[in-house]
Amino acid sequence: METKAARRSPAVLLATWCTTRAVLLLCVFKVYVFPGPDVTSDVSVTYRGWYEVLRHGTFPLDDVTWQYPPAAALPVLSPAALPFLSYEHAFFVLAFLADLAVLALLLYAARRPDRSRRGAWTWVAAVPLLGPTVYARYDVMVTAVAVAALLAGTRHPRAMGALAAFGALLKVWPALLLAGAVRRRPWAAAAVTAAGLAALFAVAMPGAFAFLTFQRDRGTEVESLGSLVFHVARHFGWDGQVLLNYGSIEFLGPYVDQVSTAALALTGAGFGWLLLWRLRASRFAPQTLPDAAFTAVLLFTVTSRVISPQYLVWLIGLAAVCVTHRASRMGAPALMVALASFLTVLEFPLGFTHVVLSDWYGITLLVLRNGLLVAATVTAGRSLWRATVPPPVSAPFPPQAARAQETPVSP
Repeated sequence: METKAARRSPAVLLATWCTTRAVLLLCVFKVYVFPGPDVTSDVSVTYRGWYEVLRHGTFPLDDVTWQYPPAAALPVLSPAALPFLSYEHAFFVLAFLADLAVLALLLYAARRPDRSRRGAWTWVAAVPLLGPTVYARYDVMVTAVAVAALLAGTRHPRAMGALAAFGALLKVWPALLLAGAVRRRPWAAAAVTAAGLAALFAVAMPGAFAFLTFQRDRGTEVESLGSLVFHVARHFGWDGQVLLNYGSIEFLGPYVDQVSTAALALTGAGFGWLLLWRLRASRFAPQTLPDAAFTAVLLFTVTSRVISPQYLVWLIGLAAVCVTHRASRMGAPALMVALASFLTVLEFPLGFTHVVLSDWYGITLLVLRNGLLVAATVTAGRSLWRATVPPPVSAPFPPQAARAQETPVSP
């Protein structure tokens, strides 16, 4: 019976993946029109516009919505590899293939005795909860690189470091994959890879690092944790605005700068906690590397001034790698991220009008989604600390006989 069930499980898994991904492809190809704003416009308008600039050998220096590291040019240019398709359709097919690559990596990793298919099931089940946005952003491609890096892990530390550095030059956050790396080899490989690629882009294409200025000037996006202050304040007379700014819908007006500064301070505090954890941690196991990366990216996401729907793709991918390890303690945070993904599709694109208007339905969705992400962050951080930081050793009490001998006798 066990053998039969073991054979059936991959078949059910693959059938589920094929079914859910077919639905996603039908949505992005607009055979079925998904309700709400058109999530594919980023590909057909924004990415396509960048493509026309990038293919002439320069970055879009005059476009403040270009807020990505230089290697982001590669996924934007990648549809050129499928010239027989339109730009949009080629991009969707490549996103689909990146999704398939993640599944293949997780299934391959699950073959080891200390691993399981829970990670593959997490990826298969949670990704479609985000809706067609998954295939309409290049984040699924970055996540594939991050998953490959973490699965290389301790067995191939140089490959892990090189992939993490390449991912960081695609979208910054994969640099956090190194949070749990203990040995020097992944750090050295990451430094060499990052320096080499950065120099190559700086020489080959002007404006490779203009994104740093554009990113610095962003405000508080309407889906972020800090935005809840203004969503509620609008019901009590706050006279700010909700406008398209730097490529996303943001709050502009009184106290926005202060809330954005507070978000940056929270990010700093989160990284301070990570540093303290690294200094105190002494019990490292194979699952520590993905567990630490998952926790670090959760901290980065929750405290960010922006929580775009596609950020959940990163978290799902990292959670999947974590629970691939049987010994991982990240099962509860992974489930919270999956539930947050479902709430994310309810607020974008399905309920985005309610979010922009700050009505109570939109606020409730954001409170629930962001609350789950905060809970996942706290739970992951506590689990990581308990698994890796030994408890303080208190001095033992002397035996009763010894205490009696040490007690002075009154004359």
